[in-house]
Formats: sequence, structure tokens, C-alpha cells
Amino acid sequence: MTMDLNSVHQRLHTGSKKWSQYPEDVLPMWVADMDFPVAEPIVQALTARLQHPLLGYSVAQDTLRQTLVAHLAQHYAWQVKPEELVFLPGVEPGVNMALNALVPEGSGVLVQTPNYAPLLDAPGHWNLSRIDLPFHADADGQYPTDIAALQGVLPKVRALLLSNPHNPLGKVFDAQELRAIGDACVQNDVLIVSDEIHADILFDGRQHTPIASLSPAIADRTVTLMSASKAWNIAGMKTAFAVIQNPDLRLRFNAGRLGLVDSVNALGLDATQAAYSKGAPWLTRVIAYLQDNRDYLANAIKTRFPGISMNLPQSTYLAWLDCSGLDIENPQQFFLNEAKVALSAGHEFGDDCGQFVRLNFGCPRSMLEEALARMERSLQRRG
Repeated sequence: MTMDLNSVHQRLHTGSKKWSQYPEDVLPMWVADMDFPVAEPIVQALTARLQHPLLGYSVAQDTLRQTLVAHLAQHYAWQVKPEELVFLPGVEPGVNMALNALVPEGSGVLVQTPNYAPLLDAPGHWNLSRIDLPFHADADGQYPTDIAALQGVLPKVRALLLSNPHNPLGKVFDAQELRAIGDACVQNDVLIVSDEIHADILFDGRQHTPIASLSPAIADRTVTLMSASKAWNIAGMKTAFAVIQNPDLRLRFNAGRLGLVDSVNALGLDATQAAYSKGAPWLTRVIAYLQDNRDYLANAIKTRFPGISMNLPQSTYLAWLDCSGLDIENPQQFFLNEAKVALSAGHEFGDDCGQFVRLNFGCPRSMLEEALARMERSLQRRG
């Protein structure tokens, strides 16, 4: 089946969260959900699975475990055993399971900001104190971790929530930076909960490094959370997995399921198997398309939107736009009301991010062009 990434597929009235959140005249460019058709091997796997009439509680088969072990070894040179994988209904439940099961009540949890809202909110669900460590862009538009500041605050916390690659900055951590973070956590007996859901979407030939792959000592205190959901656009399948190499940590993590039985979406397991075993050609094409969209967006922002700036994302399909030069109190609300374009509001990612918006460029080029045209016209009308 030939895949045309330029085709716009009608998603209104399909139950899509992205397309039902706002009125029908609003173009949704917010939640991390791409408007591309799913890879044909995934469709074929789901069709084949539905030939069997039963859809009861389901657990991962050895074939899926071996597929994931091979993927982690091939792409990240990370040697993982099949029994070290724990299957989950999503990365967010995994974050919350880890905090509830592994971090003493009342402890501090460190989060680098800005950050994905469910990571920011998670400590509060379990009576844990969130401590923020802000990112600051350097002269090259990069967001290095302030290792000295990190080392200063780690003695006050029991866990670090890491977004690797980073959402919303699109930052790819290199191995040296991750090693410094991981070693500091080892020295201070700090648990690492690493959200690596965007690991397979990288641009410009970059390489993802799982923090747990860097040393046995770091792996010993790390819960890594991964999924095919973002890269292969199957978030609705509600299937993810944790890699926990420390057996004691894995036992305690599993004990914190809070009613999440040891099974996940029956169709999601087959979709995940197909994605990791047969979905590489589809993903290669999508990443190339996303990179072209990213570059088109960056040029448009630079040439057509005085008052808005963006640093080039190295990963994800999400652009973090700084609208502080527009002198608009709430840019997300402005573009929603005046341009009929729905973006993610910056304040969701941090208390001091109200002048930012996050734009999802994982869509056919025509949709991105239309969103930018609407935004441009709304600013022109404003004068």
C-alpha cells in the first residue's frame, strides 16, 4: 500500500481527542498526535488479530519481548533481558506507578522545566514535593542541563523525572550530559524515572541514548518508560512498557499497580509487535517528512512572524514557540480566538511559560501551511 503523507484524512466525528476538543472551525495543532495514516503492517496485524473472535485480558508473548530486546540492542546498543520488560497501559501510568511504589511519601521529586504537564503534575498525586530545575537556552539555542545546579538540589530529592528526548523543547540529550546526570543521581541515591516515549523520532542523524544504558550503577536505579505510540502514531492502542533491570526495583514497581492488572490492550500488543518488527520503512519516511515540516516551520517563523522565535527541535514533532515579542497576554487564547488555531498553552509546561505555545507539526504540509496562514492573518488584523 502506497502511503501518501500529503493526504488529509477527515478525523472529525471519529472520536479523536485532538479533533473533538474544540469547535469544528478550529484547526487543532496541540496534542502530540500525528495526522498521518498508520503503517500498513500495523493495519494488517490488527486485521489478522480480529479474525479471532475473543478479546479478553491479554499479556505480552515471548515474541514481543524478543522483538523489543532486539530493537533496544540494535538501535541503542542496550542489552536488556526479556524478563526486565514490564507492560503497561501507558507511559503516564508508569510514571505514577513508579512514584507511588518507589518514592517515600513527603519526599522531593526533581523535574526539569518546562516539561510535559503529566510529569509536572505526577508528584502531587502522591503527596510528593516537586522541585523545578529550569532550562535556559544558550547562545547556540541549545538547552544544556545546569549540572552544578542539579548537584546542588539532588540531596533534597529522592527522584528525578527525566524527559528524554525532551518535551516540549525537542532536546536530545547526548551521552556525556546523561552520564553526568546519571552519575549525580547515583552519588545522591536518587531514583531516575525516564520518559523516553519520543526515542524513535530524531532529526539530523542524531542518536537517542537511554540513560539506563550508560552504566550498571545508573541502570540499577532507573525506570525507563517507552512505547511505540508516538513514533508509529498508535497512542489510542494504550500500550507501553517499562525497562527495569534491578529485580528488586521491578518487584516493588509491579506491586504498585493499583488495580492495573498485569495485562494491556489486546490489540495494542499486536500493533506494538508490528511497529517494532515491520514498521521501520514507514517510520523512516515519516521522520524525513517531519524534518522537512520542521524546517519549513522554522523558516516561516523567522521570515513571517516578527515577535515569535523558536529553537530548532532535535526530536519529537513539537515546536516550542516563544511569543514574548508579540506583547499578547495569552498567545494561546489569542490564536484560538482570532486565528481558529488550537495550540498547547505554555503555562501547562511551567509556571513561567505563559508567553510560549507548543505547535504540533506532525501533519500533512497543507495543514501546517493553513495553520500558519491563519496565525499570520490574525496578527496582521491586530496590526
